[in-house]
Amino acid sequence: MPDTAAVNSPGPGPREVLARYQQAMLDGSADDLADLYAVDAVHEFPFLFPGMPERYQGREEVRAGYRAAWGASPARPREIRDVVVHDSTDPEVITVEQVVTGTVTTTGRAFSFPGLLVIRVHDGLITHVRDYMDGLGVAHAMGRLPAVVTALSR
Repeated sequence: MPDTAAVNSPGPGPREVLARYQQAMLDGSADDLADLYAVDAVHEFPFLFPGMPERYQGREEVRAGYRAAWGASPARPREIRDVVVHDSTDPEVITVEQVVTGTVTTTGRAFSFPGLLVIRVHDGLITHVRDYMDGLGVAHAMGRLPAVVTALSR
C-alpha cells in the first residue's frame, strides 16, 4: 500500500527537509536555510533566547535574521548528534531532538547545546518551525551571560 503522505505531498517530506536544514546549519548558510522555507513561513523561538527575536515572519526574515546572527556569532557548529526524530499523526509534522556541538572561535572553547525543533513541511517547504534552544547556555558559552543578566535586570 503506498504512503498517502508521499502521494499527496509533492516535494521532499519533513525528514528530507530536516537533513537539508541541518546541513545548512553546519555550513552556516543562511541562504541554504532560508531556501527551505515557504515565502510566508513562520519560525518561532518560544523560549528566551537573548539577542534573537520571538519570531521570523517569512522566508526573507529567516534569511536576514540568520545571516546577521550567524555572521556575528563566533560559534562554529561542527556536528549535530543524538538526533531523534518523532513522527506525529500529521504527516507534515515532525519533532526533532538534537544536540549541536562545535567551537567558539574567539576562545577555542567547545560547546554542546541541546535543542528541540517542531517542523511543519508542506509541498516540500517549511511552513512553520518552533525552535526550542538553550539560549542561556548559548549566552554562557559565548561569554555573554553577564550582558544577558544586565539586560534582563532593566
